[in-house]
Amino acid sequence: MQKANHLNSKNEITREEILNLQEYKKSKDNKNSFLKLIMPIIFGIVAILEYAFIKNNDGANTTNVYIGFLVFLILIYIIRILLSRNNQTNRNELIYKSSRMSFLFIILIIYDVLTLKTGILALPYFPWVDMVFNSMVADKSYLLSSLLNSLKLLFLGYFIGGFLGLITGILAGYFNRVNYWVEPFLKFIGPIPTTTWLPIIMAIAVSLFQGAVFIIALGVWFSVTLATITGIRNVNKSYFEVASTLGANSNELVRKIAIPSALPSIFQGLIAGMSSACNALIVAEMLGVESGLGWYITWKSSWADYSSMVGAIILLASTFILVNYGLKKISKKALRWKEGEI
Repeated sequence: MQKANHLNSKNEITREEILNLQEYKKSKDNKNSFLKLIMPIIFGIVAILEYAFIKNNDGANTTNVYIGFLVFLILIYIIRILLSRNNQTNRNELIYKSSRMSFLFIILIIYDVLTLKTGILALPYFPWVDMVFNSMVADKSYLLSSLLNSLKLLFLGYFIGGFLGLITGILAGYFNRVNYWVEPFLKFIGPIPTTTWLPIIMAIAVSLFQGAVFIIALGVWFSVTLATITGIRNVNKSYFEVASTLGANSNELVRKIAIPSALPSIFQGLIAGMSSACNALIVAEMLGVESGLGWYITWKSSWADYSSMVGAIILLASTFILVNYGLKKISKKALRWKEGEI
């Protein structure tokens, strides 16, 4: 019996040993987190060294614009690290996204090697990154003008379509008589991409600009209308019954019950509508409207100026990403009650 107790006491882990193991695991996790956090900085420095010290293919001329871009990305990342120093939530989010940032630098390194350093991807179809940025700098005034024209067309069509879609969706979602007339249009328009109507609209529109606005608004109207109808029809019927019992009229039921409860679906429709608007914008500018980034891309490609074309595509993609990011931020703030963040 004494021998068995002696063996058990030898195999038991003391409280001090458990604390030491926990401390070791914590220090190891912290070390791994730190390595993940600085990995984008390391790959950014590697990208700079690769561009600066590896010999260019066939003596291609380069500038320091690309290096400035890489330094800018690294500095932005370092600033984000410093700002997240006292906020563990932001720090964890940055650690989670660090792999993506590292992958971006890896892609830039690989592309630069395949184009500028080796010529495996040859001109004119594959300009190196420094060439693209220099084209953007040289044509910055024209690019800015095109960007402003695109944003003007995009937001005009988006707000018109969003407003009309919201009104139509609320009326059709709450009143069956309105839905009786709206539903056939949704079923007819739904399977057909809005850009399919572009040649017809451009032919009958008073101006190409107005025709493009109509096409963009049509796609947004469909997305917002459908999402709003779905959101209102999914509201728990007991909410309406309780409110009616307390004396609420139809107007109050719509304003205080239907619309607030359907907000998550409405914002989903607005976000989907923005994607539809962006697609319609590019098609409209490429096929008809003689301004904007879509038109600029078509113009430059017709002259085989692929470095300027790629620069416009980068600017276009960055703009759409920022617009969608802003819309999602607005949605998150408006729906903070849904997550219990009052």
